[in-house]
Amino acid sequence: MKVINDAVMQAIGSYRGGTMLFLGLGTGLGTAMVVNGHTVPMELGHFPYRKKTIEEYLGTAGFESLGGGRWRKAVSEVVGEFIAAFLVDDVVLGGGNVKKLARLPKGCRAGANTNAFLGGCRLWENGWS
Repeated sequence: MKVINDAVMQAIGSYRGGTMLFLGLGTGLGTAMVVNGHTVPMELGHFPYRKKTIEEYLGTAGFESLGGGRWRKAVSEVVGEFIAAFLVDDVVLGGGNVKKLARLPKGCRAGANTNAFLGGCRLWENGWS
């Protein structure tokens, strides 16, 4: 039996190689990394950011309290910090709120919730852990 969360499923389905960070912008913030075909579930949203947590800024509550412009700026700032900290090759922004971004932060590509289905299938292929 294998048990994973939705962020890991989307990360696996979005993976193209190397080191990839997945950030699911939804009700909260789902996070996972894939490093050379190995999944690393994460809870980056729980880290403190300004006066709250990253999740409180980047999730739906953050969009509602900050408004679109300030929320987009927070997304760009946090994503930039994650790219610098984790030295990733690829960043995928997924989840339902990715469509609220006027443009993606530098170095990012958009994922799709349907990638979770592909991720579920890939999970059973050889080499995934």
